Amino acid sequence: MIIGVPKEIKNNESRVGMTPAGVFELVKNNHSVYVQSSAGEGSGFFDMDYKNAGAIILDTIGQVYASSEMIVKVKEPIAEEYELVQKDQIVFTYFHFASSEPLTKAMIASQSVCIAYETVEDKKGTLPLLTPMSEVAGRMAIQQGAKYLEKPVKGRGVLLGGVPGVQPGKVLVLGAGVVGIQAAKMAAGLGAHVTIMDIDMNRLRYVNDVLPPHVVTEFSNEFNIRKHIKNHDLIIGGVLLKGAKAPNLITKDMLEEMRPGTVIVDVAVDQGGCVETTKPTTHEDPIYIIDDVVHYSVANMPGAVPYTSTVALTNVTLPYVLKLANLGWVKATEIDESLHKGLNIVKGEVVYKEINEAFGWETELV
Repeated sequence: MIIGVPKEIKNNESRVGMTPAGVFELVKNNHSVYVQSSAGEGSGFFDMDYKNAGAIILDTIGQVYASSEMIVKVKEPIAEEYELVQKDQIVFTYFHFASSEPLTKAMIASQSVCIAYETVEDKKGTLPLLTPMSEVAGRMAIQQGAKYLEKPVKGRGVLLGGVPGVQPGKVLVLGAGVVGIQAAKMAAGLGAHVTIMDIDMNRLRYVNDVLPPHVVTEFSNEFNIRKHIKNHDLIIGGVLLKGAKAPNLITKDMLEEMRPGTVIVDVAVDQGGCVETTKPTTHEDPIYIIDDVVHYSVANMPGAVPYTSTVALTNVTLPYVLKLANLGWVKATEIDESLHKGLNIVKGEVVYKEINEAFGWETELV
């Protein structure tokens, strides 16, 4: 099979869909890999690295799409790429369709086969291709939140870890999944007081067992959320519903109950956000302020640490890329239930019900 790795063109997205090590494995399995020139530079991988691994370097993104049977990338195609996607072409990437109707309609029109990293699900019910980026984003959420708590950027002026004689900052984490646990771990490591909330008691029991005593758990409901937002300095939105739009756990009216300079980092922005006032931002312009509350909602947070993110992503995607390349998408998704759950749109038909539900479309599946 011919696999194409285009350069990401989303704002400040420096990750790349595959490392040279991944290319080497594909070539070793008798596949051809076309990599767009300079695609890996942002992650520290150069054209010569890819050539040495056996890739063919193409000059333009159009050439990569036109020449490849399968496209492997990081982020969803943006408007400039919609027309480049070919009929019957496999596109393997993060899509997050439920948060974008224009993207969904464009991929339906393309008649391509869209397999979404974020809905590939293993037998344990975990999301192996989403996990490493969730780990990165959860840890980064605390880094970014700590920075935007500084007064020069309109934060409360609170040092998360405090100092002797001064209480540490307070962090509220919504969701005890991968993002939430990684965020809680980082915040606790800085010495902050952490409250983590979820509706799954088993997750809360797990958190209680593995994290230090200054991370406390509480069942998530509107009453408890309203109670905590009044006195917490940093709020992390780490809620995920597989393939579906995130629920609004914090509504606009709740902002009035927060202290001026409170910071919200909504990691759920890729799925529409779990805060009603969330809107996607970029690394170039990451924050905005509503009712004196600082919102950070960059839609590709791991893109700020592209070397770490690219290596972590290729580690988990490569086995699936090899399976798709070796067997073709039809057979690969027939024998691998995890990959089958990754199918979102197949040749003009939505086959993942949560996407239809997000837009109020008919939910009958093909």
